[in-house]
Amino acid sequence: MADELIFYTNPTSRGQIVRWMLEEVGAPYEQRLLDYDTTMKAPAYLAVNPMGKVPAIVHNGHVVTECAAICAYLADAFPDANLAPAPAARADYYRWLFFTAGPVEQAITSKHLGFEPNGEQQRSAGFGSLGATLDALEGAVAGKAFVAGDSFTAADVYVGSQIDWGLQFGTIPFRPAFEAYAAPLRERAAYKRAKEVDNGLIAEMQAANPG
Repeated sequence: MADELIFYTNPTSRGQIVRWMLEEVGAPYEQRLLDYDTTMKAPAYLAVNPMGKVPAIVHNGHVVTECAAICAYLADAFPDANLAPAPAARADYYRWLFFTAGPVEQAITSKHLGFEPNGEQQRSAGFGSLGATLDALEGAVAGKAFVAGDSFTAADVYVGSQIDWGLQFGTIPFRPAFEAYAAPLRERAAYKRAKEVDNGLIAEMQAANPG
């Protein structure tokens, strides 16, 4: 029996990260598009993700939410795609995948919402400060083609998406190391296929709601 893989998303969401990962995996999936104010908050979807947020996947009846978790899960669920290092070589893979999902995401969101912890508050905030997290992230990718070893992995999908998105929208300041890391990732066939799908869906949404 073939794997059943359902992908819940909205093209203007972090679902773009998972779309890229799905394209890297190459497994067929069923897409279910949700609207922020209606179907994303409806009982049917809340039964999948009580947070009422996308993306989420359901793979053979098992629900996975949170982009970093979905990327890691798909890498393990579809090992033929070779998107995860061998178990003994996963230190950097887990470290930077979840550092970016945790401190980097928190620091960027806090800055966007107008909150920057002072020196004393930084001791309690898991991310410390935006500057500290970006310095650490820069150190992780500087001079490297891939963030976790000598080959492309699911960690590059997630870390690369965050850097690519941040540079595009200004939530991550330009640094040469960030651009040097992100630029080759944008040339990957799976990245381009994913962007083509999501950009097409966004264009359709805009045409349907020109106001």
